[in-house]
Amino acid sequence: MGGGVQGRRPTVASIDLGAVRANFGEAQRRAEGRELIAVVKADAYGHGAVPVARALADAGCRRFAVATVAEGAELRAAGLRLPTLVLGGVHDDPEAEAALAHGLTPVVHHAGHVERLARAAAARAEALPVQIEIDTGMRRMGVPAEAAVELLESVTREPALALEGVYTHFARGDEPDLAPSLAQIEAFRGVLEAARVRGVAAGLVHAAHSAALLAGKALADALPEATAVRPGLMLYGARPAPHLEADLRPAMTLRTRVVHVRRLRAGDAVGYSALFRAKRPTGIATLPLGYADGVPVAASNRGSVLIGGRRRPIVGRVSMDFVGVDVGDEAVEIGDEAIVFGEGQGERLPVEEAAEAAGTLSYEMLVRVGSRVPRVFEGE
Repeated sequence: MGGGVQGRRPTVASIDLGAVRANFGEAQRRAEGRELIAVVKADAYGHGAVPVARALADAGCRRFAVATVAEGAELRAAGLRLPTLVLGGVHDDPEAEAALAHGLTPVVHHAGHVERLARAAAARAEALPVQIEIDTGMRRMGVPAEAAVELLESVTREPALALEGVYTHFARGDEPDLAPSLAQIEAFRGVLEAARVRGVAAGLVHAAHSAALLAGKALADALPEATAVRPGLMLYGARPAPHLEADLRPAMTLRTRVVHVRRLRAGDAVGYSALFRAKRPTGIATLPLGYADGVPVAASNRGSVLIGGRRRPIVGRVSMDFVGVDVGDEAVEIGDEAIVFGEGQGERLPVEEAAEAAGTLSYEMLVRVGSRVPRVFEGE
């Protein structure tokens, strides 16, 4: 298929690894001496896990976090040997054995994980390091706080396992009101204290994600036991919420080029279902990317792109492979560059702005950039 032709489509995602390293430095500054666990799950939020992980290691990162064993195995296959936390744990015996084979650190969420990992690690000369997630309010994964000490003790009693760390995850850390997160910290600290009384050494203690790091010192001061943080989104130059200010550099720029230009008369429709009709004579530029490449259908008649350093509205329904852009009477030509989000043409169109226009999150905008969009790495 395709006759081996590559690189002809002018849509690319440019990844600035220098920005990743700079954002890691900002996270380090905010961590105030705590260890950084860099979250590189979901192909490093769509940026390319292996190149990003290498850049982070060069910047001084000493620990990664991924969601699945397969993601950790990808790092190992690329020669990245740093300790790597598997946030999602293991789901069957073969996956547990794969985690051991690749030297990964699985997260334990319930007693079944303890049993499965202990079986897999029974023949090892050294105990398998694991971490435990404490559910203090997310109610997604992790052991409920009221059952946490029992699970912690079961790990410490199991000779095949070694408790490396304990953490929780904020459900509302990106909100201006920090009260819900402070309540989670109180519950987490209660578990840590009860475990300490029972003689359990927690090891690494962490709760802060990107939003918590950017929220200032309130959350950090409320958890003095924390010895680590685990930033994700901020490493890629995006903010989890508008009120969270930070000196971050966007790492991804999604860019393409105009492939067609046509003139419309007043009343002419654009795209499927005629969702847009021109109110006046205007120009429409067609861009060769669509919802298969990371532009949500919800951006139809709402989003914008940069062409010639100016914001131009997306018009008509976003299709799988193309979008239309209203360029008015401007002299836009085939081959002109268009920035969907990121930096270029002396301007910046933040991914947060593109996400808001589409009614989604910057996280989703980044990870949904499709696999047929080549990643071009800069600053290696």
